[in-house]
Amino acid sequence: MWHFCHSFEQSTRYYSHNHNRMAQGHIFAHLFETLSWIAFWLVCSMRTEHWFELVLGSFVRRFACILAFMMLTGCVSGPTSQSLLEPRTIDVDAAAEPAGGVISNHISQLQAQTNPSYVTLVVHENDRHGNSKAYSQPEALTSGSGFVVSDGLIMTAGHVAVKQGNSVDARASDGRIYSGSVIAVKPENDMALIKLRSFNAAAVIPAMNHCMQRGAAVFSLGKPHASNDTARIGSVNSMSFGRAVKYSSFGYPDAIELRLATKKGESGGPLFDDQGKLTGMLVSTLSDANGRPLNLAHAIATPALAKFLCSTTQCSAAWKQLSTEEPNSCPAT
Repeated sequence: MWHFCHSFEQSTRYYSHNHNRMAQGHIFAHLFETLSWIAFWLVCSMRTEHWFELVLGSFVRRFACILAFMMLTGCVSGPTSQSLLEPRTIDVDAAAEPAGGVISNHISQLQAQTNPSYVTLVVHENDRHGNSKAYSQPEALTSGSGFVVSDGLIMTAGHVAVKQGNSVDARASDGRIYSGSVIAVKPENDMALIKLRSFNAAAVIPAMNHCMQRGAAVFSLGKPHASNDTARIGSVNSMSFGRAVKYSSFGYPDAIELRLATKKGESGGPLFDDQGKLTGMLVSTLSDANGRPLNLAHAIATPALAKFLCSTTQCSAAWKQLSTEEPNSCPAT
């Protein structure tokens, strides 16, 4: 019997150094802002007869006042929540690629095309008053991957987002961190939507023909725990697994079966065809009864993603068209 590893981790020991810096960055940003306010008040609100002006003189005082104001308004670079990390690089894993190297031959071009729409996520649980625990409790609830479906809207796996209202830190392709929250979760199909604040990036382009032949080349983007962002190259085993999968409070009625060596942390990541068009979302890695990896993975097909997206919020014409199709309508392969 196969065992489904669905990346539902609770401990920060799986997270990379960069992910830990997401939560820490918010603390540093607030501390920096507080110190800037104190400096502005101390320097700019003193009377002319104060010892500060007697020592430093009028010119130095005015210069210090301007500098403090620039720090406060962001004119001088400081540790804000959007300048913590360098732009990411993506490793390539072609271990499960079919013969012929269909995607490897132009993976750099495909990465440049799809990288802006891919994000990595750290999710924090809110307390009963709706406040994020990220400041008082650095440990994250889960981490995973996701992708942009429209302005500020991110699709990911349900078991990554966990529940509506959770706080999210998302790392974009340029290394900046954007905050947001989970706005919808569909546990029975392991899907979730996240809304990020002040975030605009290119959205994925879904493939209009979601059916793929056995052996068709695909690649995914995701971030394994404690590893670099990774583009995995593989192929389609079947467009249907043929039965439902259930784990904890989440699951899905069916999925695309992939020959793809995914790892924990890549759940919610996008799956693309050899043209860089979205064909699904990663949700689980398959292993045997002894926990040994089978180099197989499951992905939710785009029609199911489209139905969820369009029933939750406004969606584009392409997503609307896909929402009218059935995920299991593809011919047997």
